[in-house]
Amino acid sequence: MIKELVKGLGTTLRYLFKPPVTVQYPEVKRPVRERFRGRHELKRFANGQERCIGCALCAAACPADAILVIPAENDPANPRSPGERYAAVYEINMLRCIFCGYCEDACPTNAIVLEHQYELSFYDRRAAIYTKEMLLVPPDKGHGEPPPILQQLNRQPSPPAKIDL
Repeated sequence: MIKELVKGLGTTLRYLFKPPVTVQYPEVKRPVRERFRGRHELKRFANGQERCIGCALCAAACPADAILVIPAENDPANPRSPGERYAAVYEINMLRCIFCGYCEDACPTNAIVLEHQYELSFYDRRAAIYTKEMLLVPPDKGHGEPPPILQQLNRQPSPPAKIDL
C-alpha cells in the first residue's frame, strides 16, 4: 500500500511543475475537425429562396424523431422555395437530436446542414426547440459560407451545398 501511495505522489510531483494544458475557453476556441457535426442550419439558394421544399425526408431519416416538418403549398406569385411546396413549419428538438447527420444525408436539396458551431445552450426545454426562423440563414448569405477550417484548407464543403434545382 505504501508503494502505491509513493507512486501516486510521484506522479503528482512530476506534473506539479509543468505548465497546465487548459484552454481558456471563451477567449480561445478549439478548432473542430472537418467532419464535425454541430448546430443545424437551413440554407438558401443564392437568389434568396429557401432550399427546403418540405419533403420531410429529414424527419423520416431522423432516428431520434427530433425533426418536425409541416409542408404547405407554394404561392406561384411569390414562391418561398422552388417547386410546389415549402416547409411552413420546421422544428428541431435539440434535446432529442443525437447529431448523427442522417437528416443532412437524406435531404435532396442540401437544405439542412450541420455546421461547426458547438456552443449550444438553453435554460429551459422550450428554448431547446429550434424553429425555422432560428435555423434559416439570412437571405444575403445565399447558400452560406464554408466552415473556417475548410476556408483555411482551400477546399469546398462536402457534400456540395451549391447545387441548383
